This record gives sequence, structure tokens and C-alpha cells, in this order.
Amino acid sequence: MPEERNDQLTDTQRAAREQLERRVTELIEQADQRAALFQARPTTKELDEGRSVQDPAIIYDPEAAPPGPPWHYDVTPDEVAEKQQKKEKRAEKRQKVKETALEKTPKKLKNPSSLQVRFRTGLVYTLLTIACVFAGNIPTMLYLMVVAGICAGEFYYMLRSDAKLPNEALGIGGAVLFIPATYFFGMAGALVVAIVLLIALLVWYVFWLRARIQDVAISFFGAAYTGLLLCGLMVIRQAVAPPWGGLVMFMIFLSVWANDAFAYFVGSKIGKHKLAPRVSPKKSWEGFFAGLVGSMLVWAVMSFIPGIVLSIPQALVFGLVCGLMEVLGDLAESRIKRNSGFKDSGTIMPGHGGLLDRTDSLFLASVTAAFLMVVGGVIPYAVPF
Repeated sequence: MPEERNDQLTDTQRAAREQLERRVTELIEQADQRAALFQARPTTKELDEGRSVQDPAIIYDPEAAPPGPPWHYDVTPDEVAEKQQKKEKRAEKRQKVKETALEKTPKKLKNPSSLQVRFRTGLVYTLLTIACVFAGNIPTMLYLMVVAGICAGEFYYMLRSDAKLPNEALGIGGAVLFIPATYFFGMAGALVVAIVLLIALLVWYVFWLRARIQDVAISFFGAAYTGLLLCGLMVIRQAVAPPWGGLVMFMIFLSVWANDAFAYFVGSKIGKHKLAPRVSPKKSWEGFFAGLVGSMLVWAVMSFIPGIVLSIPQALVFGLVCGLMEVLGDLAESRIKRNSGFKDSGTIMPGHGGLLDRTDSLFLASVTAAFLMVVGGVIPYAVPF
């Protein structure tokens, strides 16, 4: 009897196993059939043309599907062709501009080395910065607004390529408005812009069903990162009596440039120990300490500027702290690029990449400098409560 029971149990188990295998095979075949086609929700354009949300979903063949993440699947072939044509036209225009510029370029300036291109681009950026900073408060405000807008655009462009959906219009608008709000109304104005921006993003999140909460966070962070942090420069520019306000602001720019220059030249010559190999492989500890020295030297010179109360020991400490923040800002932007798969944030500055690549250290340095100067009593600025 025990042997018969064991045989029966074995047959039952064998039958159950065969039935399970058949069911698994059926489910795999069904999954393959479903994977062959996929559905897409109606686009805003299709809704405007009369299509209802309750209408059957459009089914696309994967071979005819446009490239990109799932939220791009509802793009029609005509729209893909139209985008491709616009992209080709823009490329042709850029090529014509390059060819025209190359024809008018003297022979001795043609075929420059990468270092020459980097130097010339940096020289143009430096001269433009100096001109705007020393021209007055309004040119400084306009200059910072342009910088904030371009950097925000580059930031959102990288994040879009990383499968994010930020609201670029609200983000860039908020980044730009932080600067004039601070100029006309102080930090209270910046706070109002931040609140209005957050409310606008929440409204967008509620009524645009494709938006995710991380898209709201990225949109707000991009505006604060590229716009709000630069407000520290406006605080310093307005707090110090002219003409010294422009000089103090320029020295903060110079401390950032000195940090970059010292770190680059020392690191490229004797740098052997990697600072953050997984984030920025080219940075070394030797260059890091050299950059801190460069920043501290500029702040020491800043202590001799009239209109501010800054001792040399205090200037050295402030220079050290700002230098650390400059490196942190640089590494943070490098981490963003690495996560998004970008080498440069843009192409607006040949030899440097994008404007965000050039000003990444300035964001944290500006807000840190303003905080240290206000709290340390270096500049006469009353913080409203």
C-alpha cells in the first residue's frame, strides 16, 4: 500500500508539473503577443483636434514607433519627419554661419589649438563680465539674468535627455526672475518668486497628467540652482557703495577664476592623486589645494577695497570657505552631467562647453560669499524678517 500511494503521488505531481509548464508556456506566448504592440494615450494636439480621452487607444507597431522614452510613443510619423526637417535646417544654418565666420577669419587665427580656443573664449567671457559688472547695477542685473536663463536651459536640456520632463518655461522664467526680484525688493522679492514658482509648478502638476512629482522637483531645483544662488551677487553689488560694489563683485568672479586656473595648471603638471575619480576623473588633490590657495589670495587682496570691513585673517577664512564651495559646485555639475550622459552642458562656449560648465563654481561661491559678508558684518546689509 505505501508503494502504491507513492506511485500515485508521483503521477499526481508529474501531471501538475506538466500542467504548470503548459500554463507558463501559454503566459509567455501571450506576453510576447502583447509586447509586439503597445498602446499610447492621446496627445494634447489630438485632444484639440476632437479626440476624446475615452476613445480607444492608438496601437503602434514597435518597428514604426519613434525613438525615445514611452512618453514619446504617441508622436506620429509626420511629426517625426517634421522635427527631423527642422533639425536638419538648423544644422545647415549653423554650418553656414561657421563657414562665413571661417572665411572672414585671418589665416593666422585659423586651425587654432584647443588651448587657443579655450583662451579666446574665456577672454571674451571675461571681458563681457567685466564690462557688465563695472557698467552699473542695471547692466549687472541684465547680465546675471542672461546667465541664469542660459544655464537653466542647459540644465533642463540635460535632464530631459535623462528621461525627465521638467517644465522648462516655468523653470527658466523663475531662474531669470529671481535676479530682478532681488534687485528691486531684496531677499523678500526672491522669496515671493520662489513661492509663486512652486505654486505654478503644482498647478501644472495637477492639470498635466503626464507630469510626475520628480518633474516638479527638478523644475524647481533647476530654477533655484541657476537663478536663486546668483542673487548673492546682487546683494553684494547693492550693499557696497559705488564704485566699490562693482569691484567687490568682480573680485568674487576673480576668486572663482583663480581657483579654476590654479587647480588646472597645478593639477595638469603635478596632479597624481585623484580627488573624485568617479565624478570628475581629471581633478586631483594637488589641484584642489592649489585652487584653495588661489581663492584665498584673491580674498586677501579684496580686504584692501574701500567700502567693506574685512581683515586679512577674516579674508583668508572666507576665501577658504568659498574655495571649498566652488569645488563642491564644480563636482555637483559634473555629477549631473555624468548621470545624464553628457560631457559638456552645451556648446555656447567653444573650448569650455556650455555656460553652465563655466559658471558651475560661481553659484555656490556667490551665495556663500554673500552669507559670509552679511553675517560677518563685512557689508552693510540688513536682513529683513
